Amino acid sequence: MHEDQVDDGHVSDDQVNELMRTLAPQVLGVLVRRGADFATAEDAVQEALIEAVRHWPEDLPDEPKAWLLRVAGRKLIDAQRAEAARRRREERVHDEPAPGPTEQSDDTLLLLSRCCHPALSPASAIALTLRAVGGLTTAQIARAFLVPEATMAQRISRAKRTIAGERFDTPGDVQAVLHVLYLIFNEGFTGEISLADEAIRLTRQLVAAASRNAVDIADPEVSGLLALMLLHHARRAARYNASGELIPLDQQDRSLWDTAMIAEGVDVLQAALANDRLGQYQAQAAIAALHDDAPTAEETDWTQILEWYDELTRLADSPVVALNRAVAVGQVDGPRAELAVLADVDPKLARWDAVAAHLYERADDAAQAIRHYTIAADRATSLFERTHLMKQAARLRTQER
Repeated sequence: MHEDQVDDGHVSDDQVNELMRTLAPQVLGVLVRRGADFATAEDAVQEALIEAVRHWPEDLPDEPKAWLLRVAGRKLIDAQRAEAARRRREERVHDEPAPGPTEQSDDTLLLLSRCCHPALSPASAIALTLRAVGGLTTAQIARAFLVPEATMAQRISRAKRTIAGERFDTPGDVQAVLHVLYLIFNEGFTGEISLADEAIRLTRQLVAAASRNAVDIADPEVSGLLALMLLHHARRAARYNASGELIPLDQQDRSLWDTAMIAEGVDVLQAALANDRLGQYQAQAAIAALHDDAPTAEETDWTQILEWYDELTRLADSPVVALNRAVAVGQVDGPRAELAVLADVDPKLARWDAVAAHLYERADDAAQAIRHYTIAADRATSLFERTHLMKQAARLRTQER
């Protein structure tokens, strides 16, 4: 009897659904690695899942992954035979796997590489990753990105067509995969689906695969990204008040931070740094760790944070990094020094005016602070951020009267 079965041989629907969600991307990865067309392989896996829904609640197999792979393999062969005109696909047909334990190789990175193909736009790569690897339905992804389901379905279909005919025998660029996972994480919370949680779950899979030596992803940046996600996500409970308004980091109730998640993030980061192969995600995680380590905002070690920003600038110089570094300069050397640094940063950057407003307020220039808070509010991309910035401007206007 399988360990998930109860005494009467049945398993709950929730157990079946969770098991299928975990195994479906693994089975899809095996079929893709064997040379199957992505869209056809995904259809075969979906048909196998339908069969699993019918049979598993009453008779869960001893080797669920082998069962799914066997059924999906049959469905794939049927589909390939029905499309005899596609000779190349026929040549890639493989015999169905023998019953018993499945291959031990982990295809997580292989499948992610396919979903994060450089020919895809970031939006398409994110959607395809959440669908094929994350196991989310098209409807769930659509709700997460606040677009109609039909629009998301078209986006995913276009992504599949873009990579049709591409064959992946080995994992692709790890950095491309990490970039897409980072973009997913930054989407944060959107309704019923926490994309931050999804990004952490997928990144954990990569780290776990590396620890098993299942795939060649020894790059410490994989662990660096996981650490970065954990250290930021640990603050989630303190980011908004009861009214849904954004709370800046220096005003958050730090007792609400998840200390267990912070500890895990620090452990993961330290293990990554021990490899002595510093990358941008490790540097960002180190900055996040210094923020999380401070008992109060006033006790933040800004000198070390500035040093890490200097490292980050060397590794991945960008306007966003320059803007964040300017904030650290202001904390170490004062607002006037930060304003001088900020003058060299592109003012068209999304958060530029918000940072400038904060600096002018610290420099006791209320008029300029109000002006930049107002501009920043007009340019804000979220209602929460816009509300927060408008309140800052209103607060200063009240103080001036």
